[in-house]
Amino acid sequence: MRQATTILTLNTTRQGLVDVTDQIVRWLREQQMTEGLLTVFCRHTSASLLIQENAAPEVRTDLEAYFARIAPESREYLHDDEGPDDMPAHLRTALTQVQLSIPLIGGRLALGTWQGIYLFEHRRRPHRRTLALHLIGV
Repeated sequence: MRQATTILTLNTTRQGLVDVTDQIVRWLREQQMTEGLLTVFCRHTSASLLIQENAAPEVRTDLEAYFARIAPESREYLHDDEGPDDMPAHLRTALTQVQLSIPLIGGRLALGTWQGIYLFEHRRRPHRRTLALHLIGV
């Protein structure tokens, strides 16, 4: 049994879903493991992770619009240290997840045909985000 870890740094440009599948798969290939479990952990409270459809861009557009409706920007939140998108970003993170576990089978992530791994940036302005990757396997 082996383990490997890394920190993946991403620069976001706007609010929305950022496909990080290719960066993660590149790192996985370098590890040369065939069976195991990958954990992806988002090290932020105003961004999150999703496994979502990677074929139709309308899915991402609809998801972004949905989260804007259920956690809208408002001056009514007590916490607004970094502006009106601050607290909605925390709410959106609370409604999604900051950790994913994905099996590695036959040297490939066991994602479905139309699945990709996304960082969900909940803030409007650009941010530098980090994901901790941990792979355990053989």
